[in-house]
This record gives sequence, structure tokens and C-alpha cells, in this order.
Amino acid sequence: MKKPTNKFNLNLDTNANVSLNGFIAPFEYSSYGYYKDWEELANIQVAEPVKQYTNSVFQAFLPSDPVAVGDCWKIQENAVLTLLKQLYPRPQLKLHIDSGDSRGLWACLRAYNNEIAQIHFRIHAQFKMESGWLTPSQFAGHLTINRIQKKVVSFNLYVPPTTVNFDIGWTQEDSTFADIGFCPRMELWTDTKPEDVEFIESITQEKAERLLLLRYYKSQQINWVSLEEALELAPTLQKPIHAIAIDGPLADESC
Repeated sequence: MKKPTNKFNLNLDTNANVSLNGFIAPFEYSSYGYYKDWEELANIQVAEPVKQYTNSVFQAFLPSDPVAVGDCWKIQENAVLTLLKQLYPRPQLKLHIDSGDSRGLWACLRAYNNEIAQIHFRIHAQFKMESGWLTPSQFAGHLTINRIQKKVVSFNLYVPPTTVNFDIGWTQEDSTFADIGFCPRMELWTDTKPEDVEFIESITQEKAERLLLLRYYKSQQINWVSLEEALELAPTLQKPIHAIAIDGPLADESC
């Protein structure tokens, strides 16, 4: 017999306040070096190093209906834009390059116990600059809440420090120059960290990230295999090999 799903509501006391720290590190690399030549990007700094928010902003990261571990839901857009403005002015949720599956702000319940619930999320957004745009690969993060006290325990929103994690378009006169590169840190966070607790039910962070990834890219629904494995499988399955060569990731917005 299948175990019944334990669904419950998640809410916060919207009158409480939360302080977030913000930081953007200097960019360290790009394919064509535009991050050094483009003064606006070379001198980029966080808009507000510290800012106070009411819990109503973080309530927008929670689902409106009861959820169980592994369930995903959309985050409210206005709250995300409010937070991103602490990093840099003029955030946008509509990307300048949009293949149709890049939009969205999704969260997932990763774990809970009688007191604590932890939510993981993924956001796609960009910043409009005076002479171009900056598109991070993604904004990932977590929100941990105390279910009993209805307060934020910890919050973290960041650009993962992968090898290539941003895309830029630098406009000069009538031309736009595109580039990709690496920023070691772009982040918002609380001083408190996620608590080390035992959960009644949970999925791994990797599983939560995978569930969120599937909300964006249809290409991730394909069972990709290496060329060597494909050569072994093709005769057995009596199927042709479809090989794809790419020079950037398929699973984020950094290319």
C-alpha cells in the first residue's frame, strides 16, 4: 500500500524583519576580455551591502497551497525583483535571449520536520545596464523557515561559481558585443546559516536541483549518454546515433 503524502501549509509572520547582506566580487574572466574594457562592468559593485526586509517578501517564496517534499511551485515575481535590486538596479525577469524555456521562478520543498522546513529555489533574471545587459547563469538558493514561530531562519540567493556563469551584451554605438565569463561571487544572505537538524522527510539537494532544472529545459528530459556509451548501445537497440557538439552548457543561461 502506498504511503499517504504528507502535505502542509507554509506561512510566515509578515510583520517580522529580516536583514540581508549583499556582495558582488570583481569579475575575473571573460572569453574576449570585455569585462575589463567595459568600465560599467569592470567597476560593478553591490547596490546596497545591507538591507532590511519584512517577512512579506519571503512569504512570496512560499506556496499558496499545501505541499509535500519534492513538490514545486512558482515564486511571486515582485518579491524577487525587490531582492535583486539590492544587488544591482534594474533587474529584469524577461531575458533578452529567450528560447521559450528560460522563463520562470521556481521553488521546491526539500525537507521538513515538526519545526523546520527548507525550500530550494532557482531564478532566471538579468540586469539592464546603461550600455548593455548582464545575464547570470541562474540564481540558486534556499529559504529555511521555522514553521512554529513562522520566522525566517536563513536565506541565501547566489550565482553558482561554475567555470562560466555569466553572459553579457555590451552596446557601443550601433553594435553589440557578446561575451561569457566568470564572476566568483554574487550573493545575498542572512548572517544565520541553515540549521543542522534531523528531518522527518527529505530529498537530497541534488534531487531538488534536478526537479527545479526540469521546470526550465526540455533538453534535460533527454537521457544523454557519452559517445562511447552510445556506440555500445546502438547495435543492441538497433537505433541510430544522434551526436551533438556544443561549446557551452545546456542547463543554464551563461551561454
